[in-house]
Amino acid sequence: MVTYTDVFSGFSVDDIDAARAFYRDVLGLTVTDNAMGFLDVALPAGGSVLVYPKPDHTPASFTVLNLVVDDIDTAVDELQARGVVTKLYPDDVLPTDAKGIMRGNGPDIAWFTDPAGNVLSVLVD
Repeated sequence: MVTYTDVFSGFSVDDIDAARAFYRDVLGLTVTDNAMGFLDVALPAGGSVLVYPKPDHTPASFTVLNLVVDDIDTAVDELQARGVVTKLYPDDVLPTDAKGIMRGNGPDIAWFTDPAGNVLSVLVD
């Protein structure tokens, strides 16, 4: 069996500077530049996600990062105050309330995008 020394995930963006500002300043995550000019986004429970520039970037068609919170309403209010739009989907696709929170169908969750169009979420676990 292979022995792994670390495991991490990654996804692309079209503008590394915009991604750095969003993940650091809007989401409040710890972001560092690595030696290759990519971003390492530290995850609160440990580990990190690699964010790398890709000139022909196409946003992922799935949620690339889920941020677990204790209070979904407070989290959404704070994100919206920072300019994040959490009402992404029409109600016939994913029924959400006026804040963009889907409630009572699994964990309460709200989706939004980063500057590159990748889908992220905040949810109560």
